[in-house]
Amino acid sequence: MKKLIIPCVYLKKGKLIKGFRDDSALSDDPVSYCVSLSVNGADNIILFDLSDGDAEHEEALLTIRKITSAIDTGIIAAGNVNRLEDVKKLLYAGCRRVALNMAKQSNIDLIGEAGKRFSKKKIYVCADSMDQILDNLKVIRDNTTGSLLLSKLSDAKFEEIPVICVVNDDADPADILKIPGVGGLSGDIVNGRCPDLYSFKDELSRAGLDMNTGSGKLSWDDLKCDDSGLIPVVCQDDISGTVLMVAYMNREAFETTVREGIMTYYSRSRKCLWKKGDTSGHYQYVKSLYADCDNDTLLAKVVQIGAACHTGEYSCFFNEIMKKENENTNPYTVLEDVMNVILDRKENPKEGSYTNYLFDKGIDKILKKVGEEATEIVIAAKNPEAEESKYEIADLLYHLMVLMAVKGLTWEDVMEELANR
Repeated sequence: MKKLIIPCVYLKKGKLIKGFRDDSALSDDPVSYCVSLSVNGADNIILFDLSDGDAEHEEALLTIRKITSAIDTGIIAAGNVNRLEDVKKLLYAGCRRVALNMAKQSNIDLIGEAGKRFSKKKIYVCADSMDQILDNLKVIRDNTTGSLLLSKLSDAKFEEIPVICVVNDDADPADILKIPGVGGLSGDIVNGRCPDLYSFKDELSRAGLDMNTGSGKLSWDDLKCDDSGLIPVVCQDDISGTVLMVAYMNREAFETTVREGIMTYYSRSRKCLWKKGDTSGHYQYVKSLYADCDNDTLLAKVVQIGAACHTGEYSCFFNEIMKKENENTNPYTVLEDVMNVILDRKENPKEGSYTNYLFDKGIDKILKKVGEEATEIVIAAKNPEAEESKYEIADLLYHLMVLMAVKGLTWEDVMEELANR
């Protein structure tokens, strides 16, 4: 099992503070700080919400949503989790997992309900001692995939469920990670090494630990570069398949990309290494990297944050030369195309548009239409022929997309939620 390095941040009153007992400001810009952690070696980020009161907590949720939209690194949310509704809000804000504090009996009772409702892979527990974990082992094992332990493990040997050890003293990090059952390290022992966590991982690797850094099946020497020592790279959106851009890599750019999982290129004009996103914040998180049949061109499939093109366009390939009409039935492309038309109508109203009629009437009218279309699907499905159901399902999807536009949701949000279930 690869060992994870996980910074821990504390959010209070819209700022990141230094810790539970130290509320001095660490950063006034939580989003930029978390982006820096994300692209400099953080395998996940634990975020403790230390908000006071409902209003501050709601503000924190908005900040968390901005953070999760700006990075592809998983956020493990903790703090201010007391009800199933709190778990839901954090997951809807884009957190990959939510940790329930086991110091509260009510949260221990909530573990099973949360695991069943949102799937066990989204639920962690947060414990102050091994005893808290061991005393509730069955419910933890049945309904979660891991735990945060807010103390040093000492000589404990526990392999029933992965533990991320949150350490705030001067212990030896290698010794802790070598303890059976410890899958990751967090707390001040990690925070003190930010933002360059790759060097920290290298030190731990030299201590004999299997750290979470990338490696490839092919090395640079297996590839065929041109006379300048470069190889072209086609970059593609991993979800939609949209070709985003074409750039070049040299050896260092290739090896950095494989190791760090962030697309890094070689700029032929500036004659230097270029990590996409360092200027714009529009980083590209690598999901896969392929070589073609001749090993002289690379294909990268990525999660693109923001726009790929310096013009602000999502893809660099937006200058249409020619296009033939065709019946595109790729589900993702069709749904995105229709959604884009709906969003355009919202921003640029068109006289006589049914979509604008719905926007003008407001959410109550839209919800009424969603309910009507859902009912018509039920009626149509009672007929033996499938044609009528097809039309009614299409009608429902359209009205759902209008509702999504009103609520600020995208298909990516919905598909991500489905993929996590």
